[in-house]
Amino acid sequence: MDSVEIYTDGACRGNPGPGGWAAVLRSGAREKILQGSESQTTNNRMELTAAVSALRALTRPASVVVFTDSKYVQQGISEWLPAWRARGWKTAGKKPVKNLDLWQALAQATLGHEIDWRWVRGHAGNHYNEQVDRLANEAIDRMLGVRGAD
Repeated sequence: MDSVEIYTDGACRGNPGPGGWAAVLRSGAREKILQGSESQTTNNRMELTAAVSALRALTRPASVVVFTDSKYVQQGISEWLPAWRARGWKTAGKKPVKNLDLWQALAQATLGHEIDWRWVRGHAGNHYNEQVDRLANEAIDRMLGVRGAD
């Protein structure tokens, strides 16, 4: 089974507002960068989109460590999701789970992989976390036509 490290991040200008996401996948000497953007979204949706997109990019089962600076993603997938499923995708307060489409996509994207979800403090000097933050913001700039984004 391949061993893969994934770093993900989402960004949003306003919340909601224009958003971007990025992921860096590392396996041995190989590295793959993924980026995207949406014109009207939220930061949480971009964080989730980065994780979903990264896992979907894997072509075969892998032992994966996912690094995210989003407690929402890390706790959601590790702690909250099983209970949401058991309650028919409702929160403990009996309200519908927000971003349901992305949580379901993330749950599906994890199938076949062994995944360790790790939270990393954002903007704290972690090289790859800083890189995905920069790439997510570049994706927004590119979408908005900001000069110097390419």
